[in-house]
Amino acid sequence: MKNIRNFLIMAHIDHGKSTLADRMIEITNTVEKRKMKDQVLDSMELERERGITIKMQPVRMLYEKEGTQYTLNLIDTPGHIDFSYEVSRALQAVEGALLLVDATQGVQAQTLTTLSMAQELNLVIIPVITKVDSPLARVDDVRLELLQLLGCSDDSIFEVSGRTGQGVEELLGEIIKSIPSPNDTTEKDCIRALIFDFEYSNHRGVIVYIRIFDGKIKKGDSLFFTKAKSNFQAGEVGVFQPAPKAVDSLCGGDVGYIVTGIKEPGIASVGDTITGFKKPQTALPGYHDPQPVVWASVYPESADNFILLRQALSRIKLSDPSISFEEEASGVLGRGFRCGFLGMLHLEIIMERLRREFDIGLIMTIPSTIYEIIHTNNKKEVIYSPVLFPDYGQVGTIREPWVSAKIITPGEYIGGIMQILYDHEADVGASSLFGDNRTEISFTMPIRELMRNFFDEIKSISSGFASLSYEIAGMKEADVVRLDILVADEVIPAFSKVVSRRKVEKEAQEMVEHLHKLLPRQMFVAKIQGKSMGRILASRTLAAFRKDVTSKLYGGDITRKRKLLEKQKKGKKKMKEKGKINIPHSVFLKIVKKDS
Repeated sequence: MKNIRNFLIMAHIDHGKSTLADRMIEITNTVEKRKMKDQVLDSMELERERGITIKMQPVRMLYEKEGTQYTLNLIDTPGHIDFSYEVSRALQAVEGALLLVDATQGVQAQTLTTLSMAQELNLVIIPVITKVDSPLARVDDVRLELLQLLGCSDDSIFEVSGRTGQGVEELLGEIIKSIPSPNDTTEKDCIRALIFDFEYSNHRGVIVYIRIFDGKIKKGDSLFFTKAKSNFQAGEVGVFQPAPKAVDSLCGGDVGYIVTGIKEPGIASVGDTITGFKKPQTALPGYHDPQPVVWASVYPESADNFILLRQALSRIKLSDPSISFEEEASGVLGRGFRCGFLGMLHLEIIMERLRREFDIGLIMTIPSTIYEIIHTNNKKEVIYSPVLFPDYGQVGTIREPWVSAKIITPGEYIGGIMQILYDHEADVGASSLFGDNRTEISFTMPIRELMRNFFDEIKSISSGFASLSYEIAGMKEADVVRLDILVADEVIPAFSKVVSRRKVEKEAQEMVEHLHKLLPRQMFVAKIQGKSMGRILASRTLAAFRKDVTSKLYGGDITRKRKLLEKQKKGKKKMKEKGKINIPHSVFLKIVKKDS
C-alpha cells in the first residue's frame, strides 16, 4: 500500500484536464503509443464531440521512479458546474488532488467551488498551471492568483503543458512525494469498499466502481451491500488501464471494479459500502443524495414507446444516478415522465443520450423549477410542473428556490454584467478584487432566472472571460404567474411556464412571435395566443393554405365561381371546428432551446 497514490484532477471546464491525463497515460506507457488518441479517457461519443468530460473515469498507471514502481490511480473529473456531484463522489475515493488552472484564463469561479470541497475533506492539494506553452499564457499573473488563493509557497506551484508534455514528469514525481499513500489495514479479514460509481452490462449485470479502504477482495468472494441489505458473489474483480482488466484481487487502497451479476434495479447505489458477507463491517461515510435543480416532463412522440422510454430512463440512471424521474400523465401529451436534472447542460446531455442510444422520438416541456404554494386556506403544496401551477387568484403565497452565486470577471465587463444581473432579478452583494484586473461579484437570484439563458448571456457579454459558480441557498417568496400558450384555442402543456409577473406580457409576446415563425401552416386558420391572469396578452393568426378551386373554370357566369368559393368556405369552417394542429418534434426542441 505504501506505493499506491490515489488522486484526481479538478479544474474549471476546458482547462485541460483530459489533455494532461492523456500525457500522464502516455508517459507511464499505460496505453501503447500506436493506440493513443486525444481524450483517451472520454469514452462517450458526446464527450468526444463536445470536447468536455461528462462522466468521471478512473485509470490505473504504473510508474517507476528511482527503482521503485508506484501505482497511480487517477480519476478524471468533469469541470462544468452541472457535474459537480460527479466531482464530490470522486473526492471521497482519493487522498490528493491536482488543482489545474489555465494560464490563459486564471482562477475561475468553478475552481473555487471544487477547491473548497477538497479542503473540507483535508486532501493534499497540488497547484498546477497548465497551457504554459500558449502565446496567450499569463503565467506570472496566474501564479500570483494561486499564491493569494492557497497561501502556498512559490516553488510548490507546477507549470505544465498537456499538449507538449512539458513539466509532466516533474509533476508525477511531486504526486509520489506529496500525496500520502492509503492508510494500512488493521484487520486483514475486514472488508470495506466505497462505491463511487457503477454501470450496467446486459450480460454481466451491475458493475460497481469501488475504492477499497480495508481488506482484500477476490473473484468468488461473498460480499454484502450495507445499505441495500443484499448479498452477492464477486463474478470478477479488475482495474482500469483505462479499459477494464481483470486481476486476481483488489487490496486496501486500490481503485477498481467488481462484476456483481445483479440485474435488478435499485440494489446497487452510489455511496453504499461493500463489506464481507460473513463478517460485515460498519458502513463508510457516503454521499448526500443529489438535489435536482431543473425539472422537465418528457413524453414519447408515439404512445407505443412509453415502456421503451421507461426502460431507457432506468438504464441511464444506472450510469448516471443524479437523474430522477417519476411517471405522470397529460390529457394532451399522454403518459410520460417528470424528470429532475442538475442543470441545463445535464438536461441537454440526457435528452441527447435518449435519442442516440435508444432512438426514441421525444417531446419535452419547457424546463422549470419547483414552487412551494401556500393556498388561501393555508394548505401547502409543492409544484414540479407549470401545468399544475394554480390559476390566477387561487394562491396565497408562492415560494421558489434561490441560489447563492459568484461571478469572476475582468473589470471592463462589470457594467454589462450588472445590467444582466438586474434583468434576471438578482440581489447583488459584495464585490472584491481578485488578482490584478479581475473582480469577484457575489449575488443571489432565483433558479427560475438562472435557467433563462443566464449562463450564455454572461459568457456573451464578457466575451467568454467571466465564470460562474452557484449553490442552492434556500426558498424565498416569489411574485410569479403561469403563462399558457394556446394553439387553435387549445392549451399546449409543453409550452406552459411560470414567469415573473412583471415580465409576463413580454414573455407572452416573444413566445407567440417565435411560434408564429416556427409552426407550419395548416389547412385552416389558427390562432396562436399567450394567456395569463385570466386574459389574452398576445395573439397572432397563422394563415391557412388555400387551394384555388376556381382555376379549372374559364368564362361563364360569375355565380359558378361564387358557388365553389362558398363551398370551400364552409369546408374551412368545418375543418377549423374539428381540426387539430400537429406540432412537429423540431418545434418543441427549438422552443426549449430558445427558452433556456
